Amino acid sequence: MRRLGGRDIVAAILIALVAGAVFTSPPLQTLQGLSLDILTALRWKLVGDRRDPADSPVVVVAIDGETYDTPPFKGSPTQTWTREIGRVLTGITDGGAKVIGFDVIFMSSIEQSEIPFGDTSFGSRIRGFDRDYLIALRQLSDSGKLVLGEILSNDHPERPDRAQQLAVKSNIRALNVHIDTDDVIRRMPLSFTIDGKPAPAMAVELAARALGAKPETGPTGVTELSGYTIPSAVPNTLTLNYRGMGRDVPAYSFADLRACVEKGDRDFFRRAFAGKVVLLGTVLNFDDRKLTSMRLSGGYDGSPAQRCALPVPTNTTQKARSDIAGVFVHATVVRNLIERDAVTELGFPMRTVLTILFAAIIACAASMLAPGGALIAWLGLTAVYTAAAVTAFVHALALPLTEPALASLAALAMMIGYRFVLADRDERFLRQSFAFYLAPEVINTMVASGKMPALGGEMRNVTMFFSDLSGFSSIAETMTPGELVTLMNEYLSAMTDIIENHGGYVDKYIGDSIVAMFGAPADDPAHARNAVHAALKCHDKLAELNASNPAFAGHGLSHRIGLNSGEAVVGNIGSRRRFNYTVMSDTVNVASRLEGANKYYGTAIMASETTMAQTGDTFAWRELDAIRVLGRGEAIKVFEPLADKGAESAAQTKVATAYAEGLACWRAREFAKAAEAFDGAAKIDPASALFAMRAKALAANPPSPEWTPVNTLEGK
Repeated sequence: MRRLGGRDIVAAILIALVAGAVFTSPPLQTLQGLSLDILTALRWKLVGDRRDPADSPVVVVAIDGETYDTPPFKGSPTQTWTREIGRVLTGITDGGAKVIGFDVIFMSSIEQSEIPFGDTSFGSRIRGFDRDYLIALRQLSDSGKLVLGEILSNDHPERPDRAQQLAVKSNIRALNVHIDTDDVIRRMPLSFTIDGKPAPAMAVELAARALGAKPETGPTGVTELSGYTIPSAVPNTLTLNYRGMGRDVPAYSFADLRACVEKGDRDFFRRAFAGKVVLLGTVLNFDDRKLTSMRLSGGYDGSPAQRCALPVPTNTTQKARSDIAGVFVHATVVRNLIERDAVTELGFPMRTVLTILFAAIIACAASMLAPGGALIAWLGLTAVYTAAAVTAFVHALALPLTEPALASLAALAMMIGYRFVLADRDERFLRQSFAFYLAPEVINTMVASGKMPALGGEMRNVTMFFSDLSGFSSIAETMTPGELVTLMNEYLSAMTDIIENHGGYVDKYIGDSIVAMFGAPADDPAHARNAVHAALKCHDKLAELNASNPAFAGHGLSHRIGLNSGEAVVGNIGSRRRFNYTVMSDTVNVASRLEGANKYYGTAIMASETTMAQTGDTFAWRELDAIRVLGRGEAIKVFEPLADKGAESAAQTKVATAYAEGLACWRAREFAKAAEAFDGAAKIDPASALFAMRAKALAANPPSPEWTPVNTLEGK
């Protein structure tokens, strides 16, 4: 992960500002509507609607396909239905409906027909046909329980015919809808200006009469109804909350209600319509269909209500559709107003701020993470934000969704481009320049700091690793330069891979020698354990190379490894113009001496007591001796790692047991017993053979009382 610098923060802010401004700008205003559509779909899929349609304050009387297929309406022009409509309206009113609204407009009467019929017109022949219908309209209108609908337009206005206008007087309200630029209805007008005066829209009028209140619009343009401040992101509109996707509104077939009137079942009308707002409208597959916020998941033309007289049609299975009958749009407005459940949208400033903030977060993530990681972060944070937005939408608060998602994705792409072109230029230079000379951890530290390497160091607890090929100088003399280079490259590559795979850092190569450290530059609490593992693996790998690699054939190479743990200074050390990341301290010197001490004991790996102690019980060890190396006055105990704990062979265990017995006798000045114990393994173990010879010599010529069991090594 990159460190977030000041320049990156400025770039992230600028990128977020640009992306946020673009995706909340007026040309992309359709994204706001798309957010509503997505939230509506997600809420329905994830949460649903547990409300019982029977509890809805509004119901729909549907002039549906069943009505058109049922006598006496089948084959009859709709102008001839007026008398039956009047009868049904009277039944609904007698059943206790609060108010009835018309989402159908009868612009003409059959009485106005001028089609010749005998010696006069057809209209004249049936004069008085609409009388009962008009009387019903007058009675309902006078009681404040009826509102007819109209379509306001400068070009093609649609109004009920003159006789209906006279019957209902001023009880006519507009059915016009608010259509967004993508032809989707997401909001509905609250009022219209007619003859210079505001007039409530149809749905607002119906809700107001049901609540017994009048809508009031203040100087700021905010409309209140019965104490409910109607939220309006777009002035003079209500944002529709399709919580039930249309299924929360019961729909009664007009044909069944007409049959119910014939049946005389007044109790059914009371059960169905008492205290309800009733909307009369067409519910057909081809007429008055509206695209709404339900278009993505699909909406429904109401919930089929209880039947009264006619049998349930066989083809009543409802399917979700992208469009719904227009009457359910008005029904949704009525329910939103009565239940105070209209959607609250954030205004332009808050939407822009939220979009910019989310884009800035993603831009910062893209600045710190690799492109793949940044994309995963975008997906994760977008999912979290979407969950929060859906939760808020459950409570009728619409947070912007598509704008932050798209703006942040654009910010992600722009930040990746910025990093590639500008910010990561120095990083690429550092990595390319130092890849073959410094450990990856060192390069990562340099990149994270944003600084070029400089002189300096720190104290770290590390384990030093020194290795050297035994007698390699004499072997090299027998090889051509090409053969020598091939051999060394194979050997050093194999050993380096093992060291680095165990967390080690190769400090330098000195001819055939390897100097490495564990615990720096990357911090590693288990550096001693990893160093011992690496030493054992290197020893096994060399045996494998001797057996299988053609470059090693016939040479029988062996190496010595010294390990020591302790405090050391690590860092960039050298001159001001040229330096290396390396290590300095007595810990380093001791490790070097232990590598050389192997040749005295015939061992391949020798570790100090501090390294052995830091590995815990991970390995099986053999204590070799207490020695005093050149240049150091203090004696140190040295050990040989045999294998992982429990993995040592029976032969190793037998030799180690005999060696430990002999070493104990040696230190107790029982040299004869020591020689006897060491002799048991002297033929197969060079260290035992060395001690057997020394013990026999001291048994023949006992040392002075000041003698101590410490072997002082004269050479390196």
